[in-house]
Order: sequence, then C-alpha cells, then structure tokens
Amino acid sequence: MRIPAARIDRHRGGWWWAAGAALLFTGIVCCAQDQMPTKKSDYSEMTKAPQSAVTRHNPLENDPDAVAAGDKLFERHCSECHGKTAEGTKKGPSLRVPDVQQASPGTLFWLVTNGVVRRGMPVWSKLPEPQRWQLVSYIKSLTPASPAVQSEGNSSSPKD
Repeated sequence: MRIPAARIDRHRGGWWWAAGAALLFTGIVCCAQDQMPTKKSDYSEMTKAPQSAVTRHNPLENDPDAVAAGDKLFERHCSECHGKTAEGTKKGPSLRVPDVQQASPGTLFWLVTNGVVRRGMPVWSKLPEPQRWQLVSYIKSLTPASPAVQSEGNSSSPKD
C-alpha cells in the first residue's frame, strides 16, 4: 500500500510546526528570565565559600593605590556585566547590596577566583592574585545601595 505524497507532507509540516513552536517558547522564557530583577538567590553562591576562604585577610586592605587599580580592573573585566558603577545589569547582579558589601574580603576573593560559571561569571583564577585583591578592595570601597533601590534589584548610585 502506497501513502499519497500529500498525506506525508501534511504530517511532516505538523512536526516542524510543533518543533518551531517549542523553540519559540523556549526563547521567550529565556529572554524573560534575563530581564528579571536581581534576586536574593543571585548572592547565594557566596555562602558556598569554604571557611578557610572566608577568613582570609586582604593583604592590600591598607594600600591606597589598590582601590584605584581595582577600579581599572573592574572597568576592563567586570563592568560589562555588573555595570560601570557596579549597580548591576541584566547580565550580572549589583555589587552594592548588603549581601556583597558585608561579605568578608576572603569570600569576595574566593568568588572572583572561582566565578559562577553556571550563571555566566567567568573564573578569574588566571588573573594574578594581587589583581584579584585589588578588585576586592574596589568592591569593598563602593557605597552600598539605598534600601529603595535594593528592592528594585539594581542600584544606580555612583561610587565614592
């Protein structure tokens, strides 16, 4: 028994239509997630830092040039995702929120070193250790976001 060509084409077209609809739906969901405001869960990765990292001291804490150097490194490596003044964007969360500003220098160093690859933050372990500490110094120097801005998810306050 031979199946007419028109019948085969009708079934083939239905499959392609369903696949196309599924891809479109997936694209819409992914785009909608990228436009969601920053959530508390964006900072949950910091809780994974081991105690040995949390207690690390920033050796450049009292170096007056560390913040300026960290600012330049931030602009080069981090601002595309976190914003020019670390207020956060669709790609990366604000670094001015209390969760970040109250984190220990060692926790921030651990996070910069290991990244959050599943959320798009690269691993910066190849950046020399002094430069990673300069980034930590810069992040810790930022003015915390105001409570009204924090509830919106991103801060647009300028740095000190």
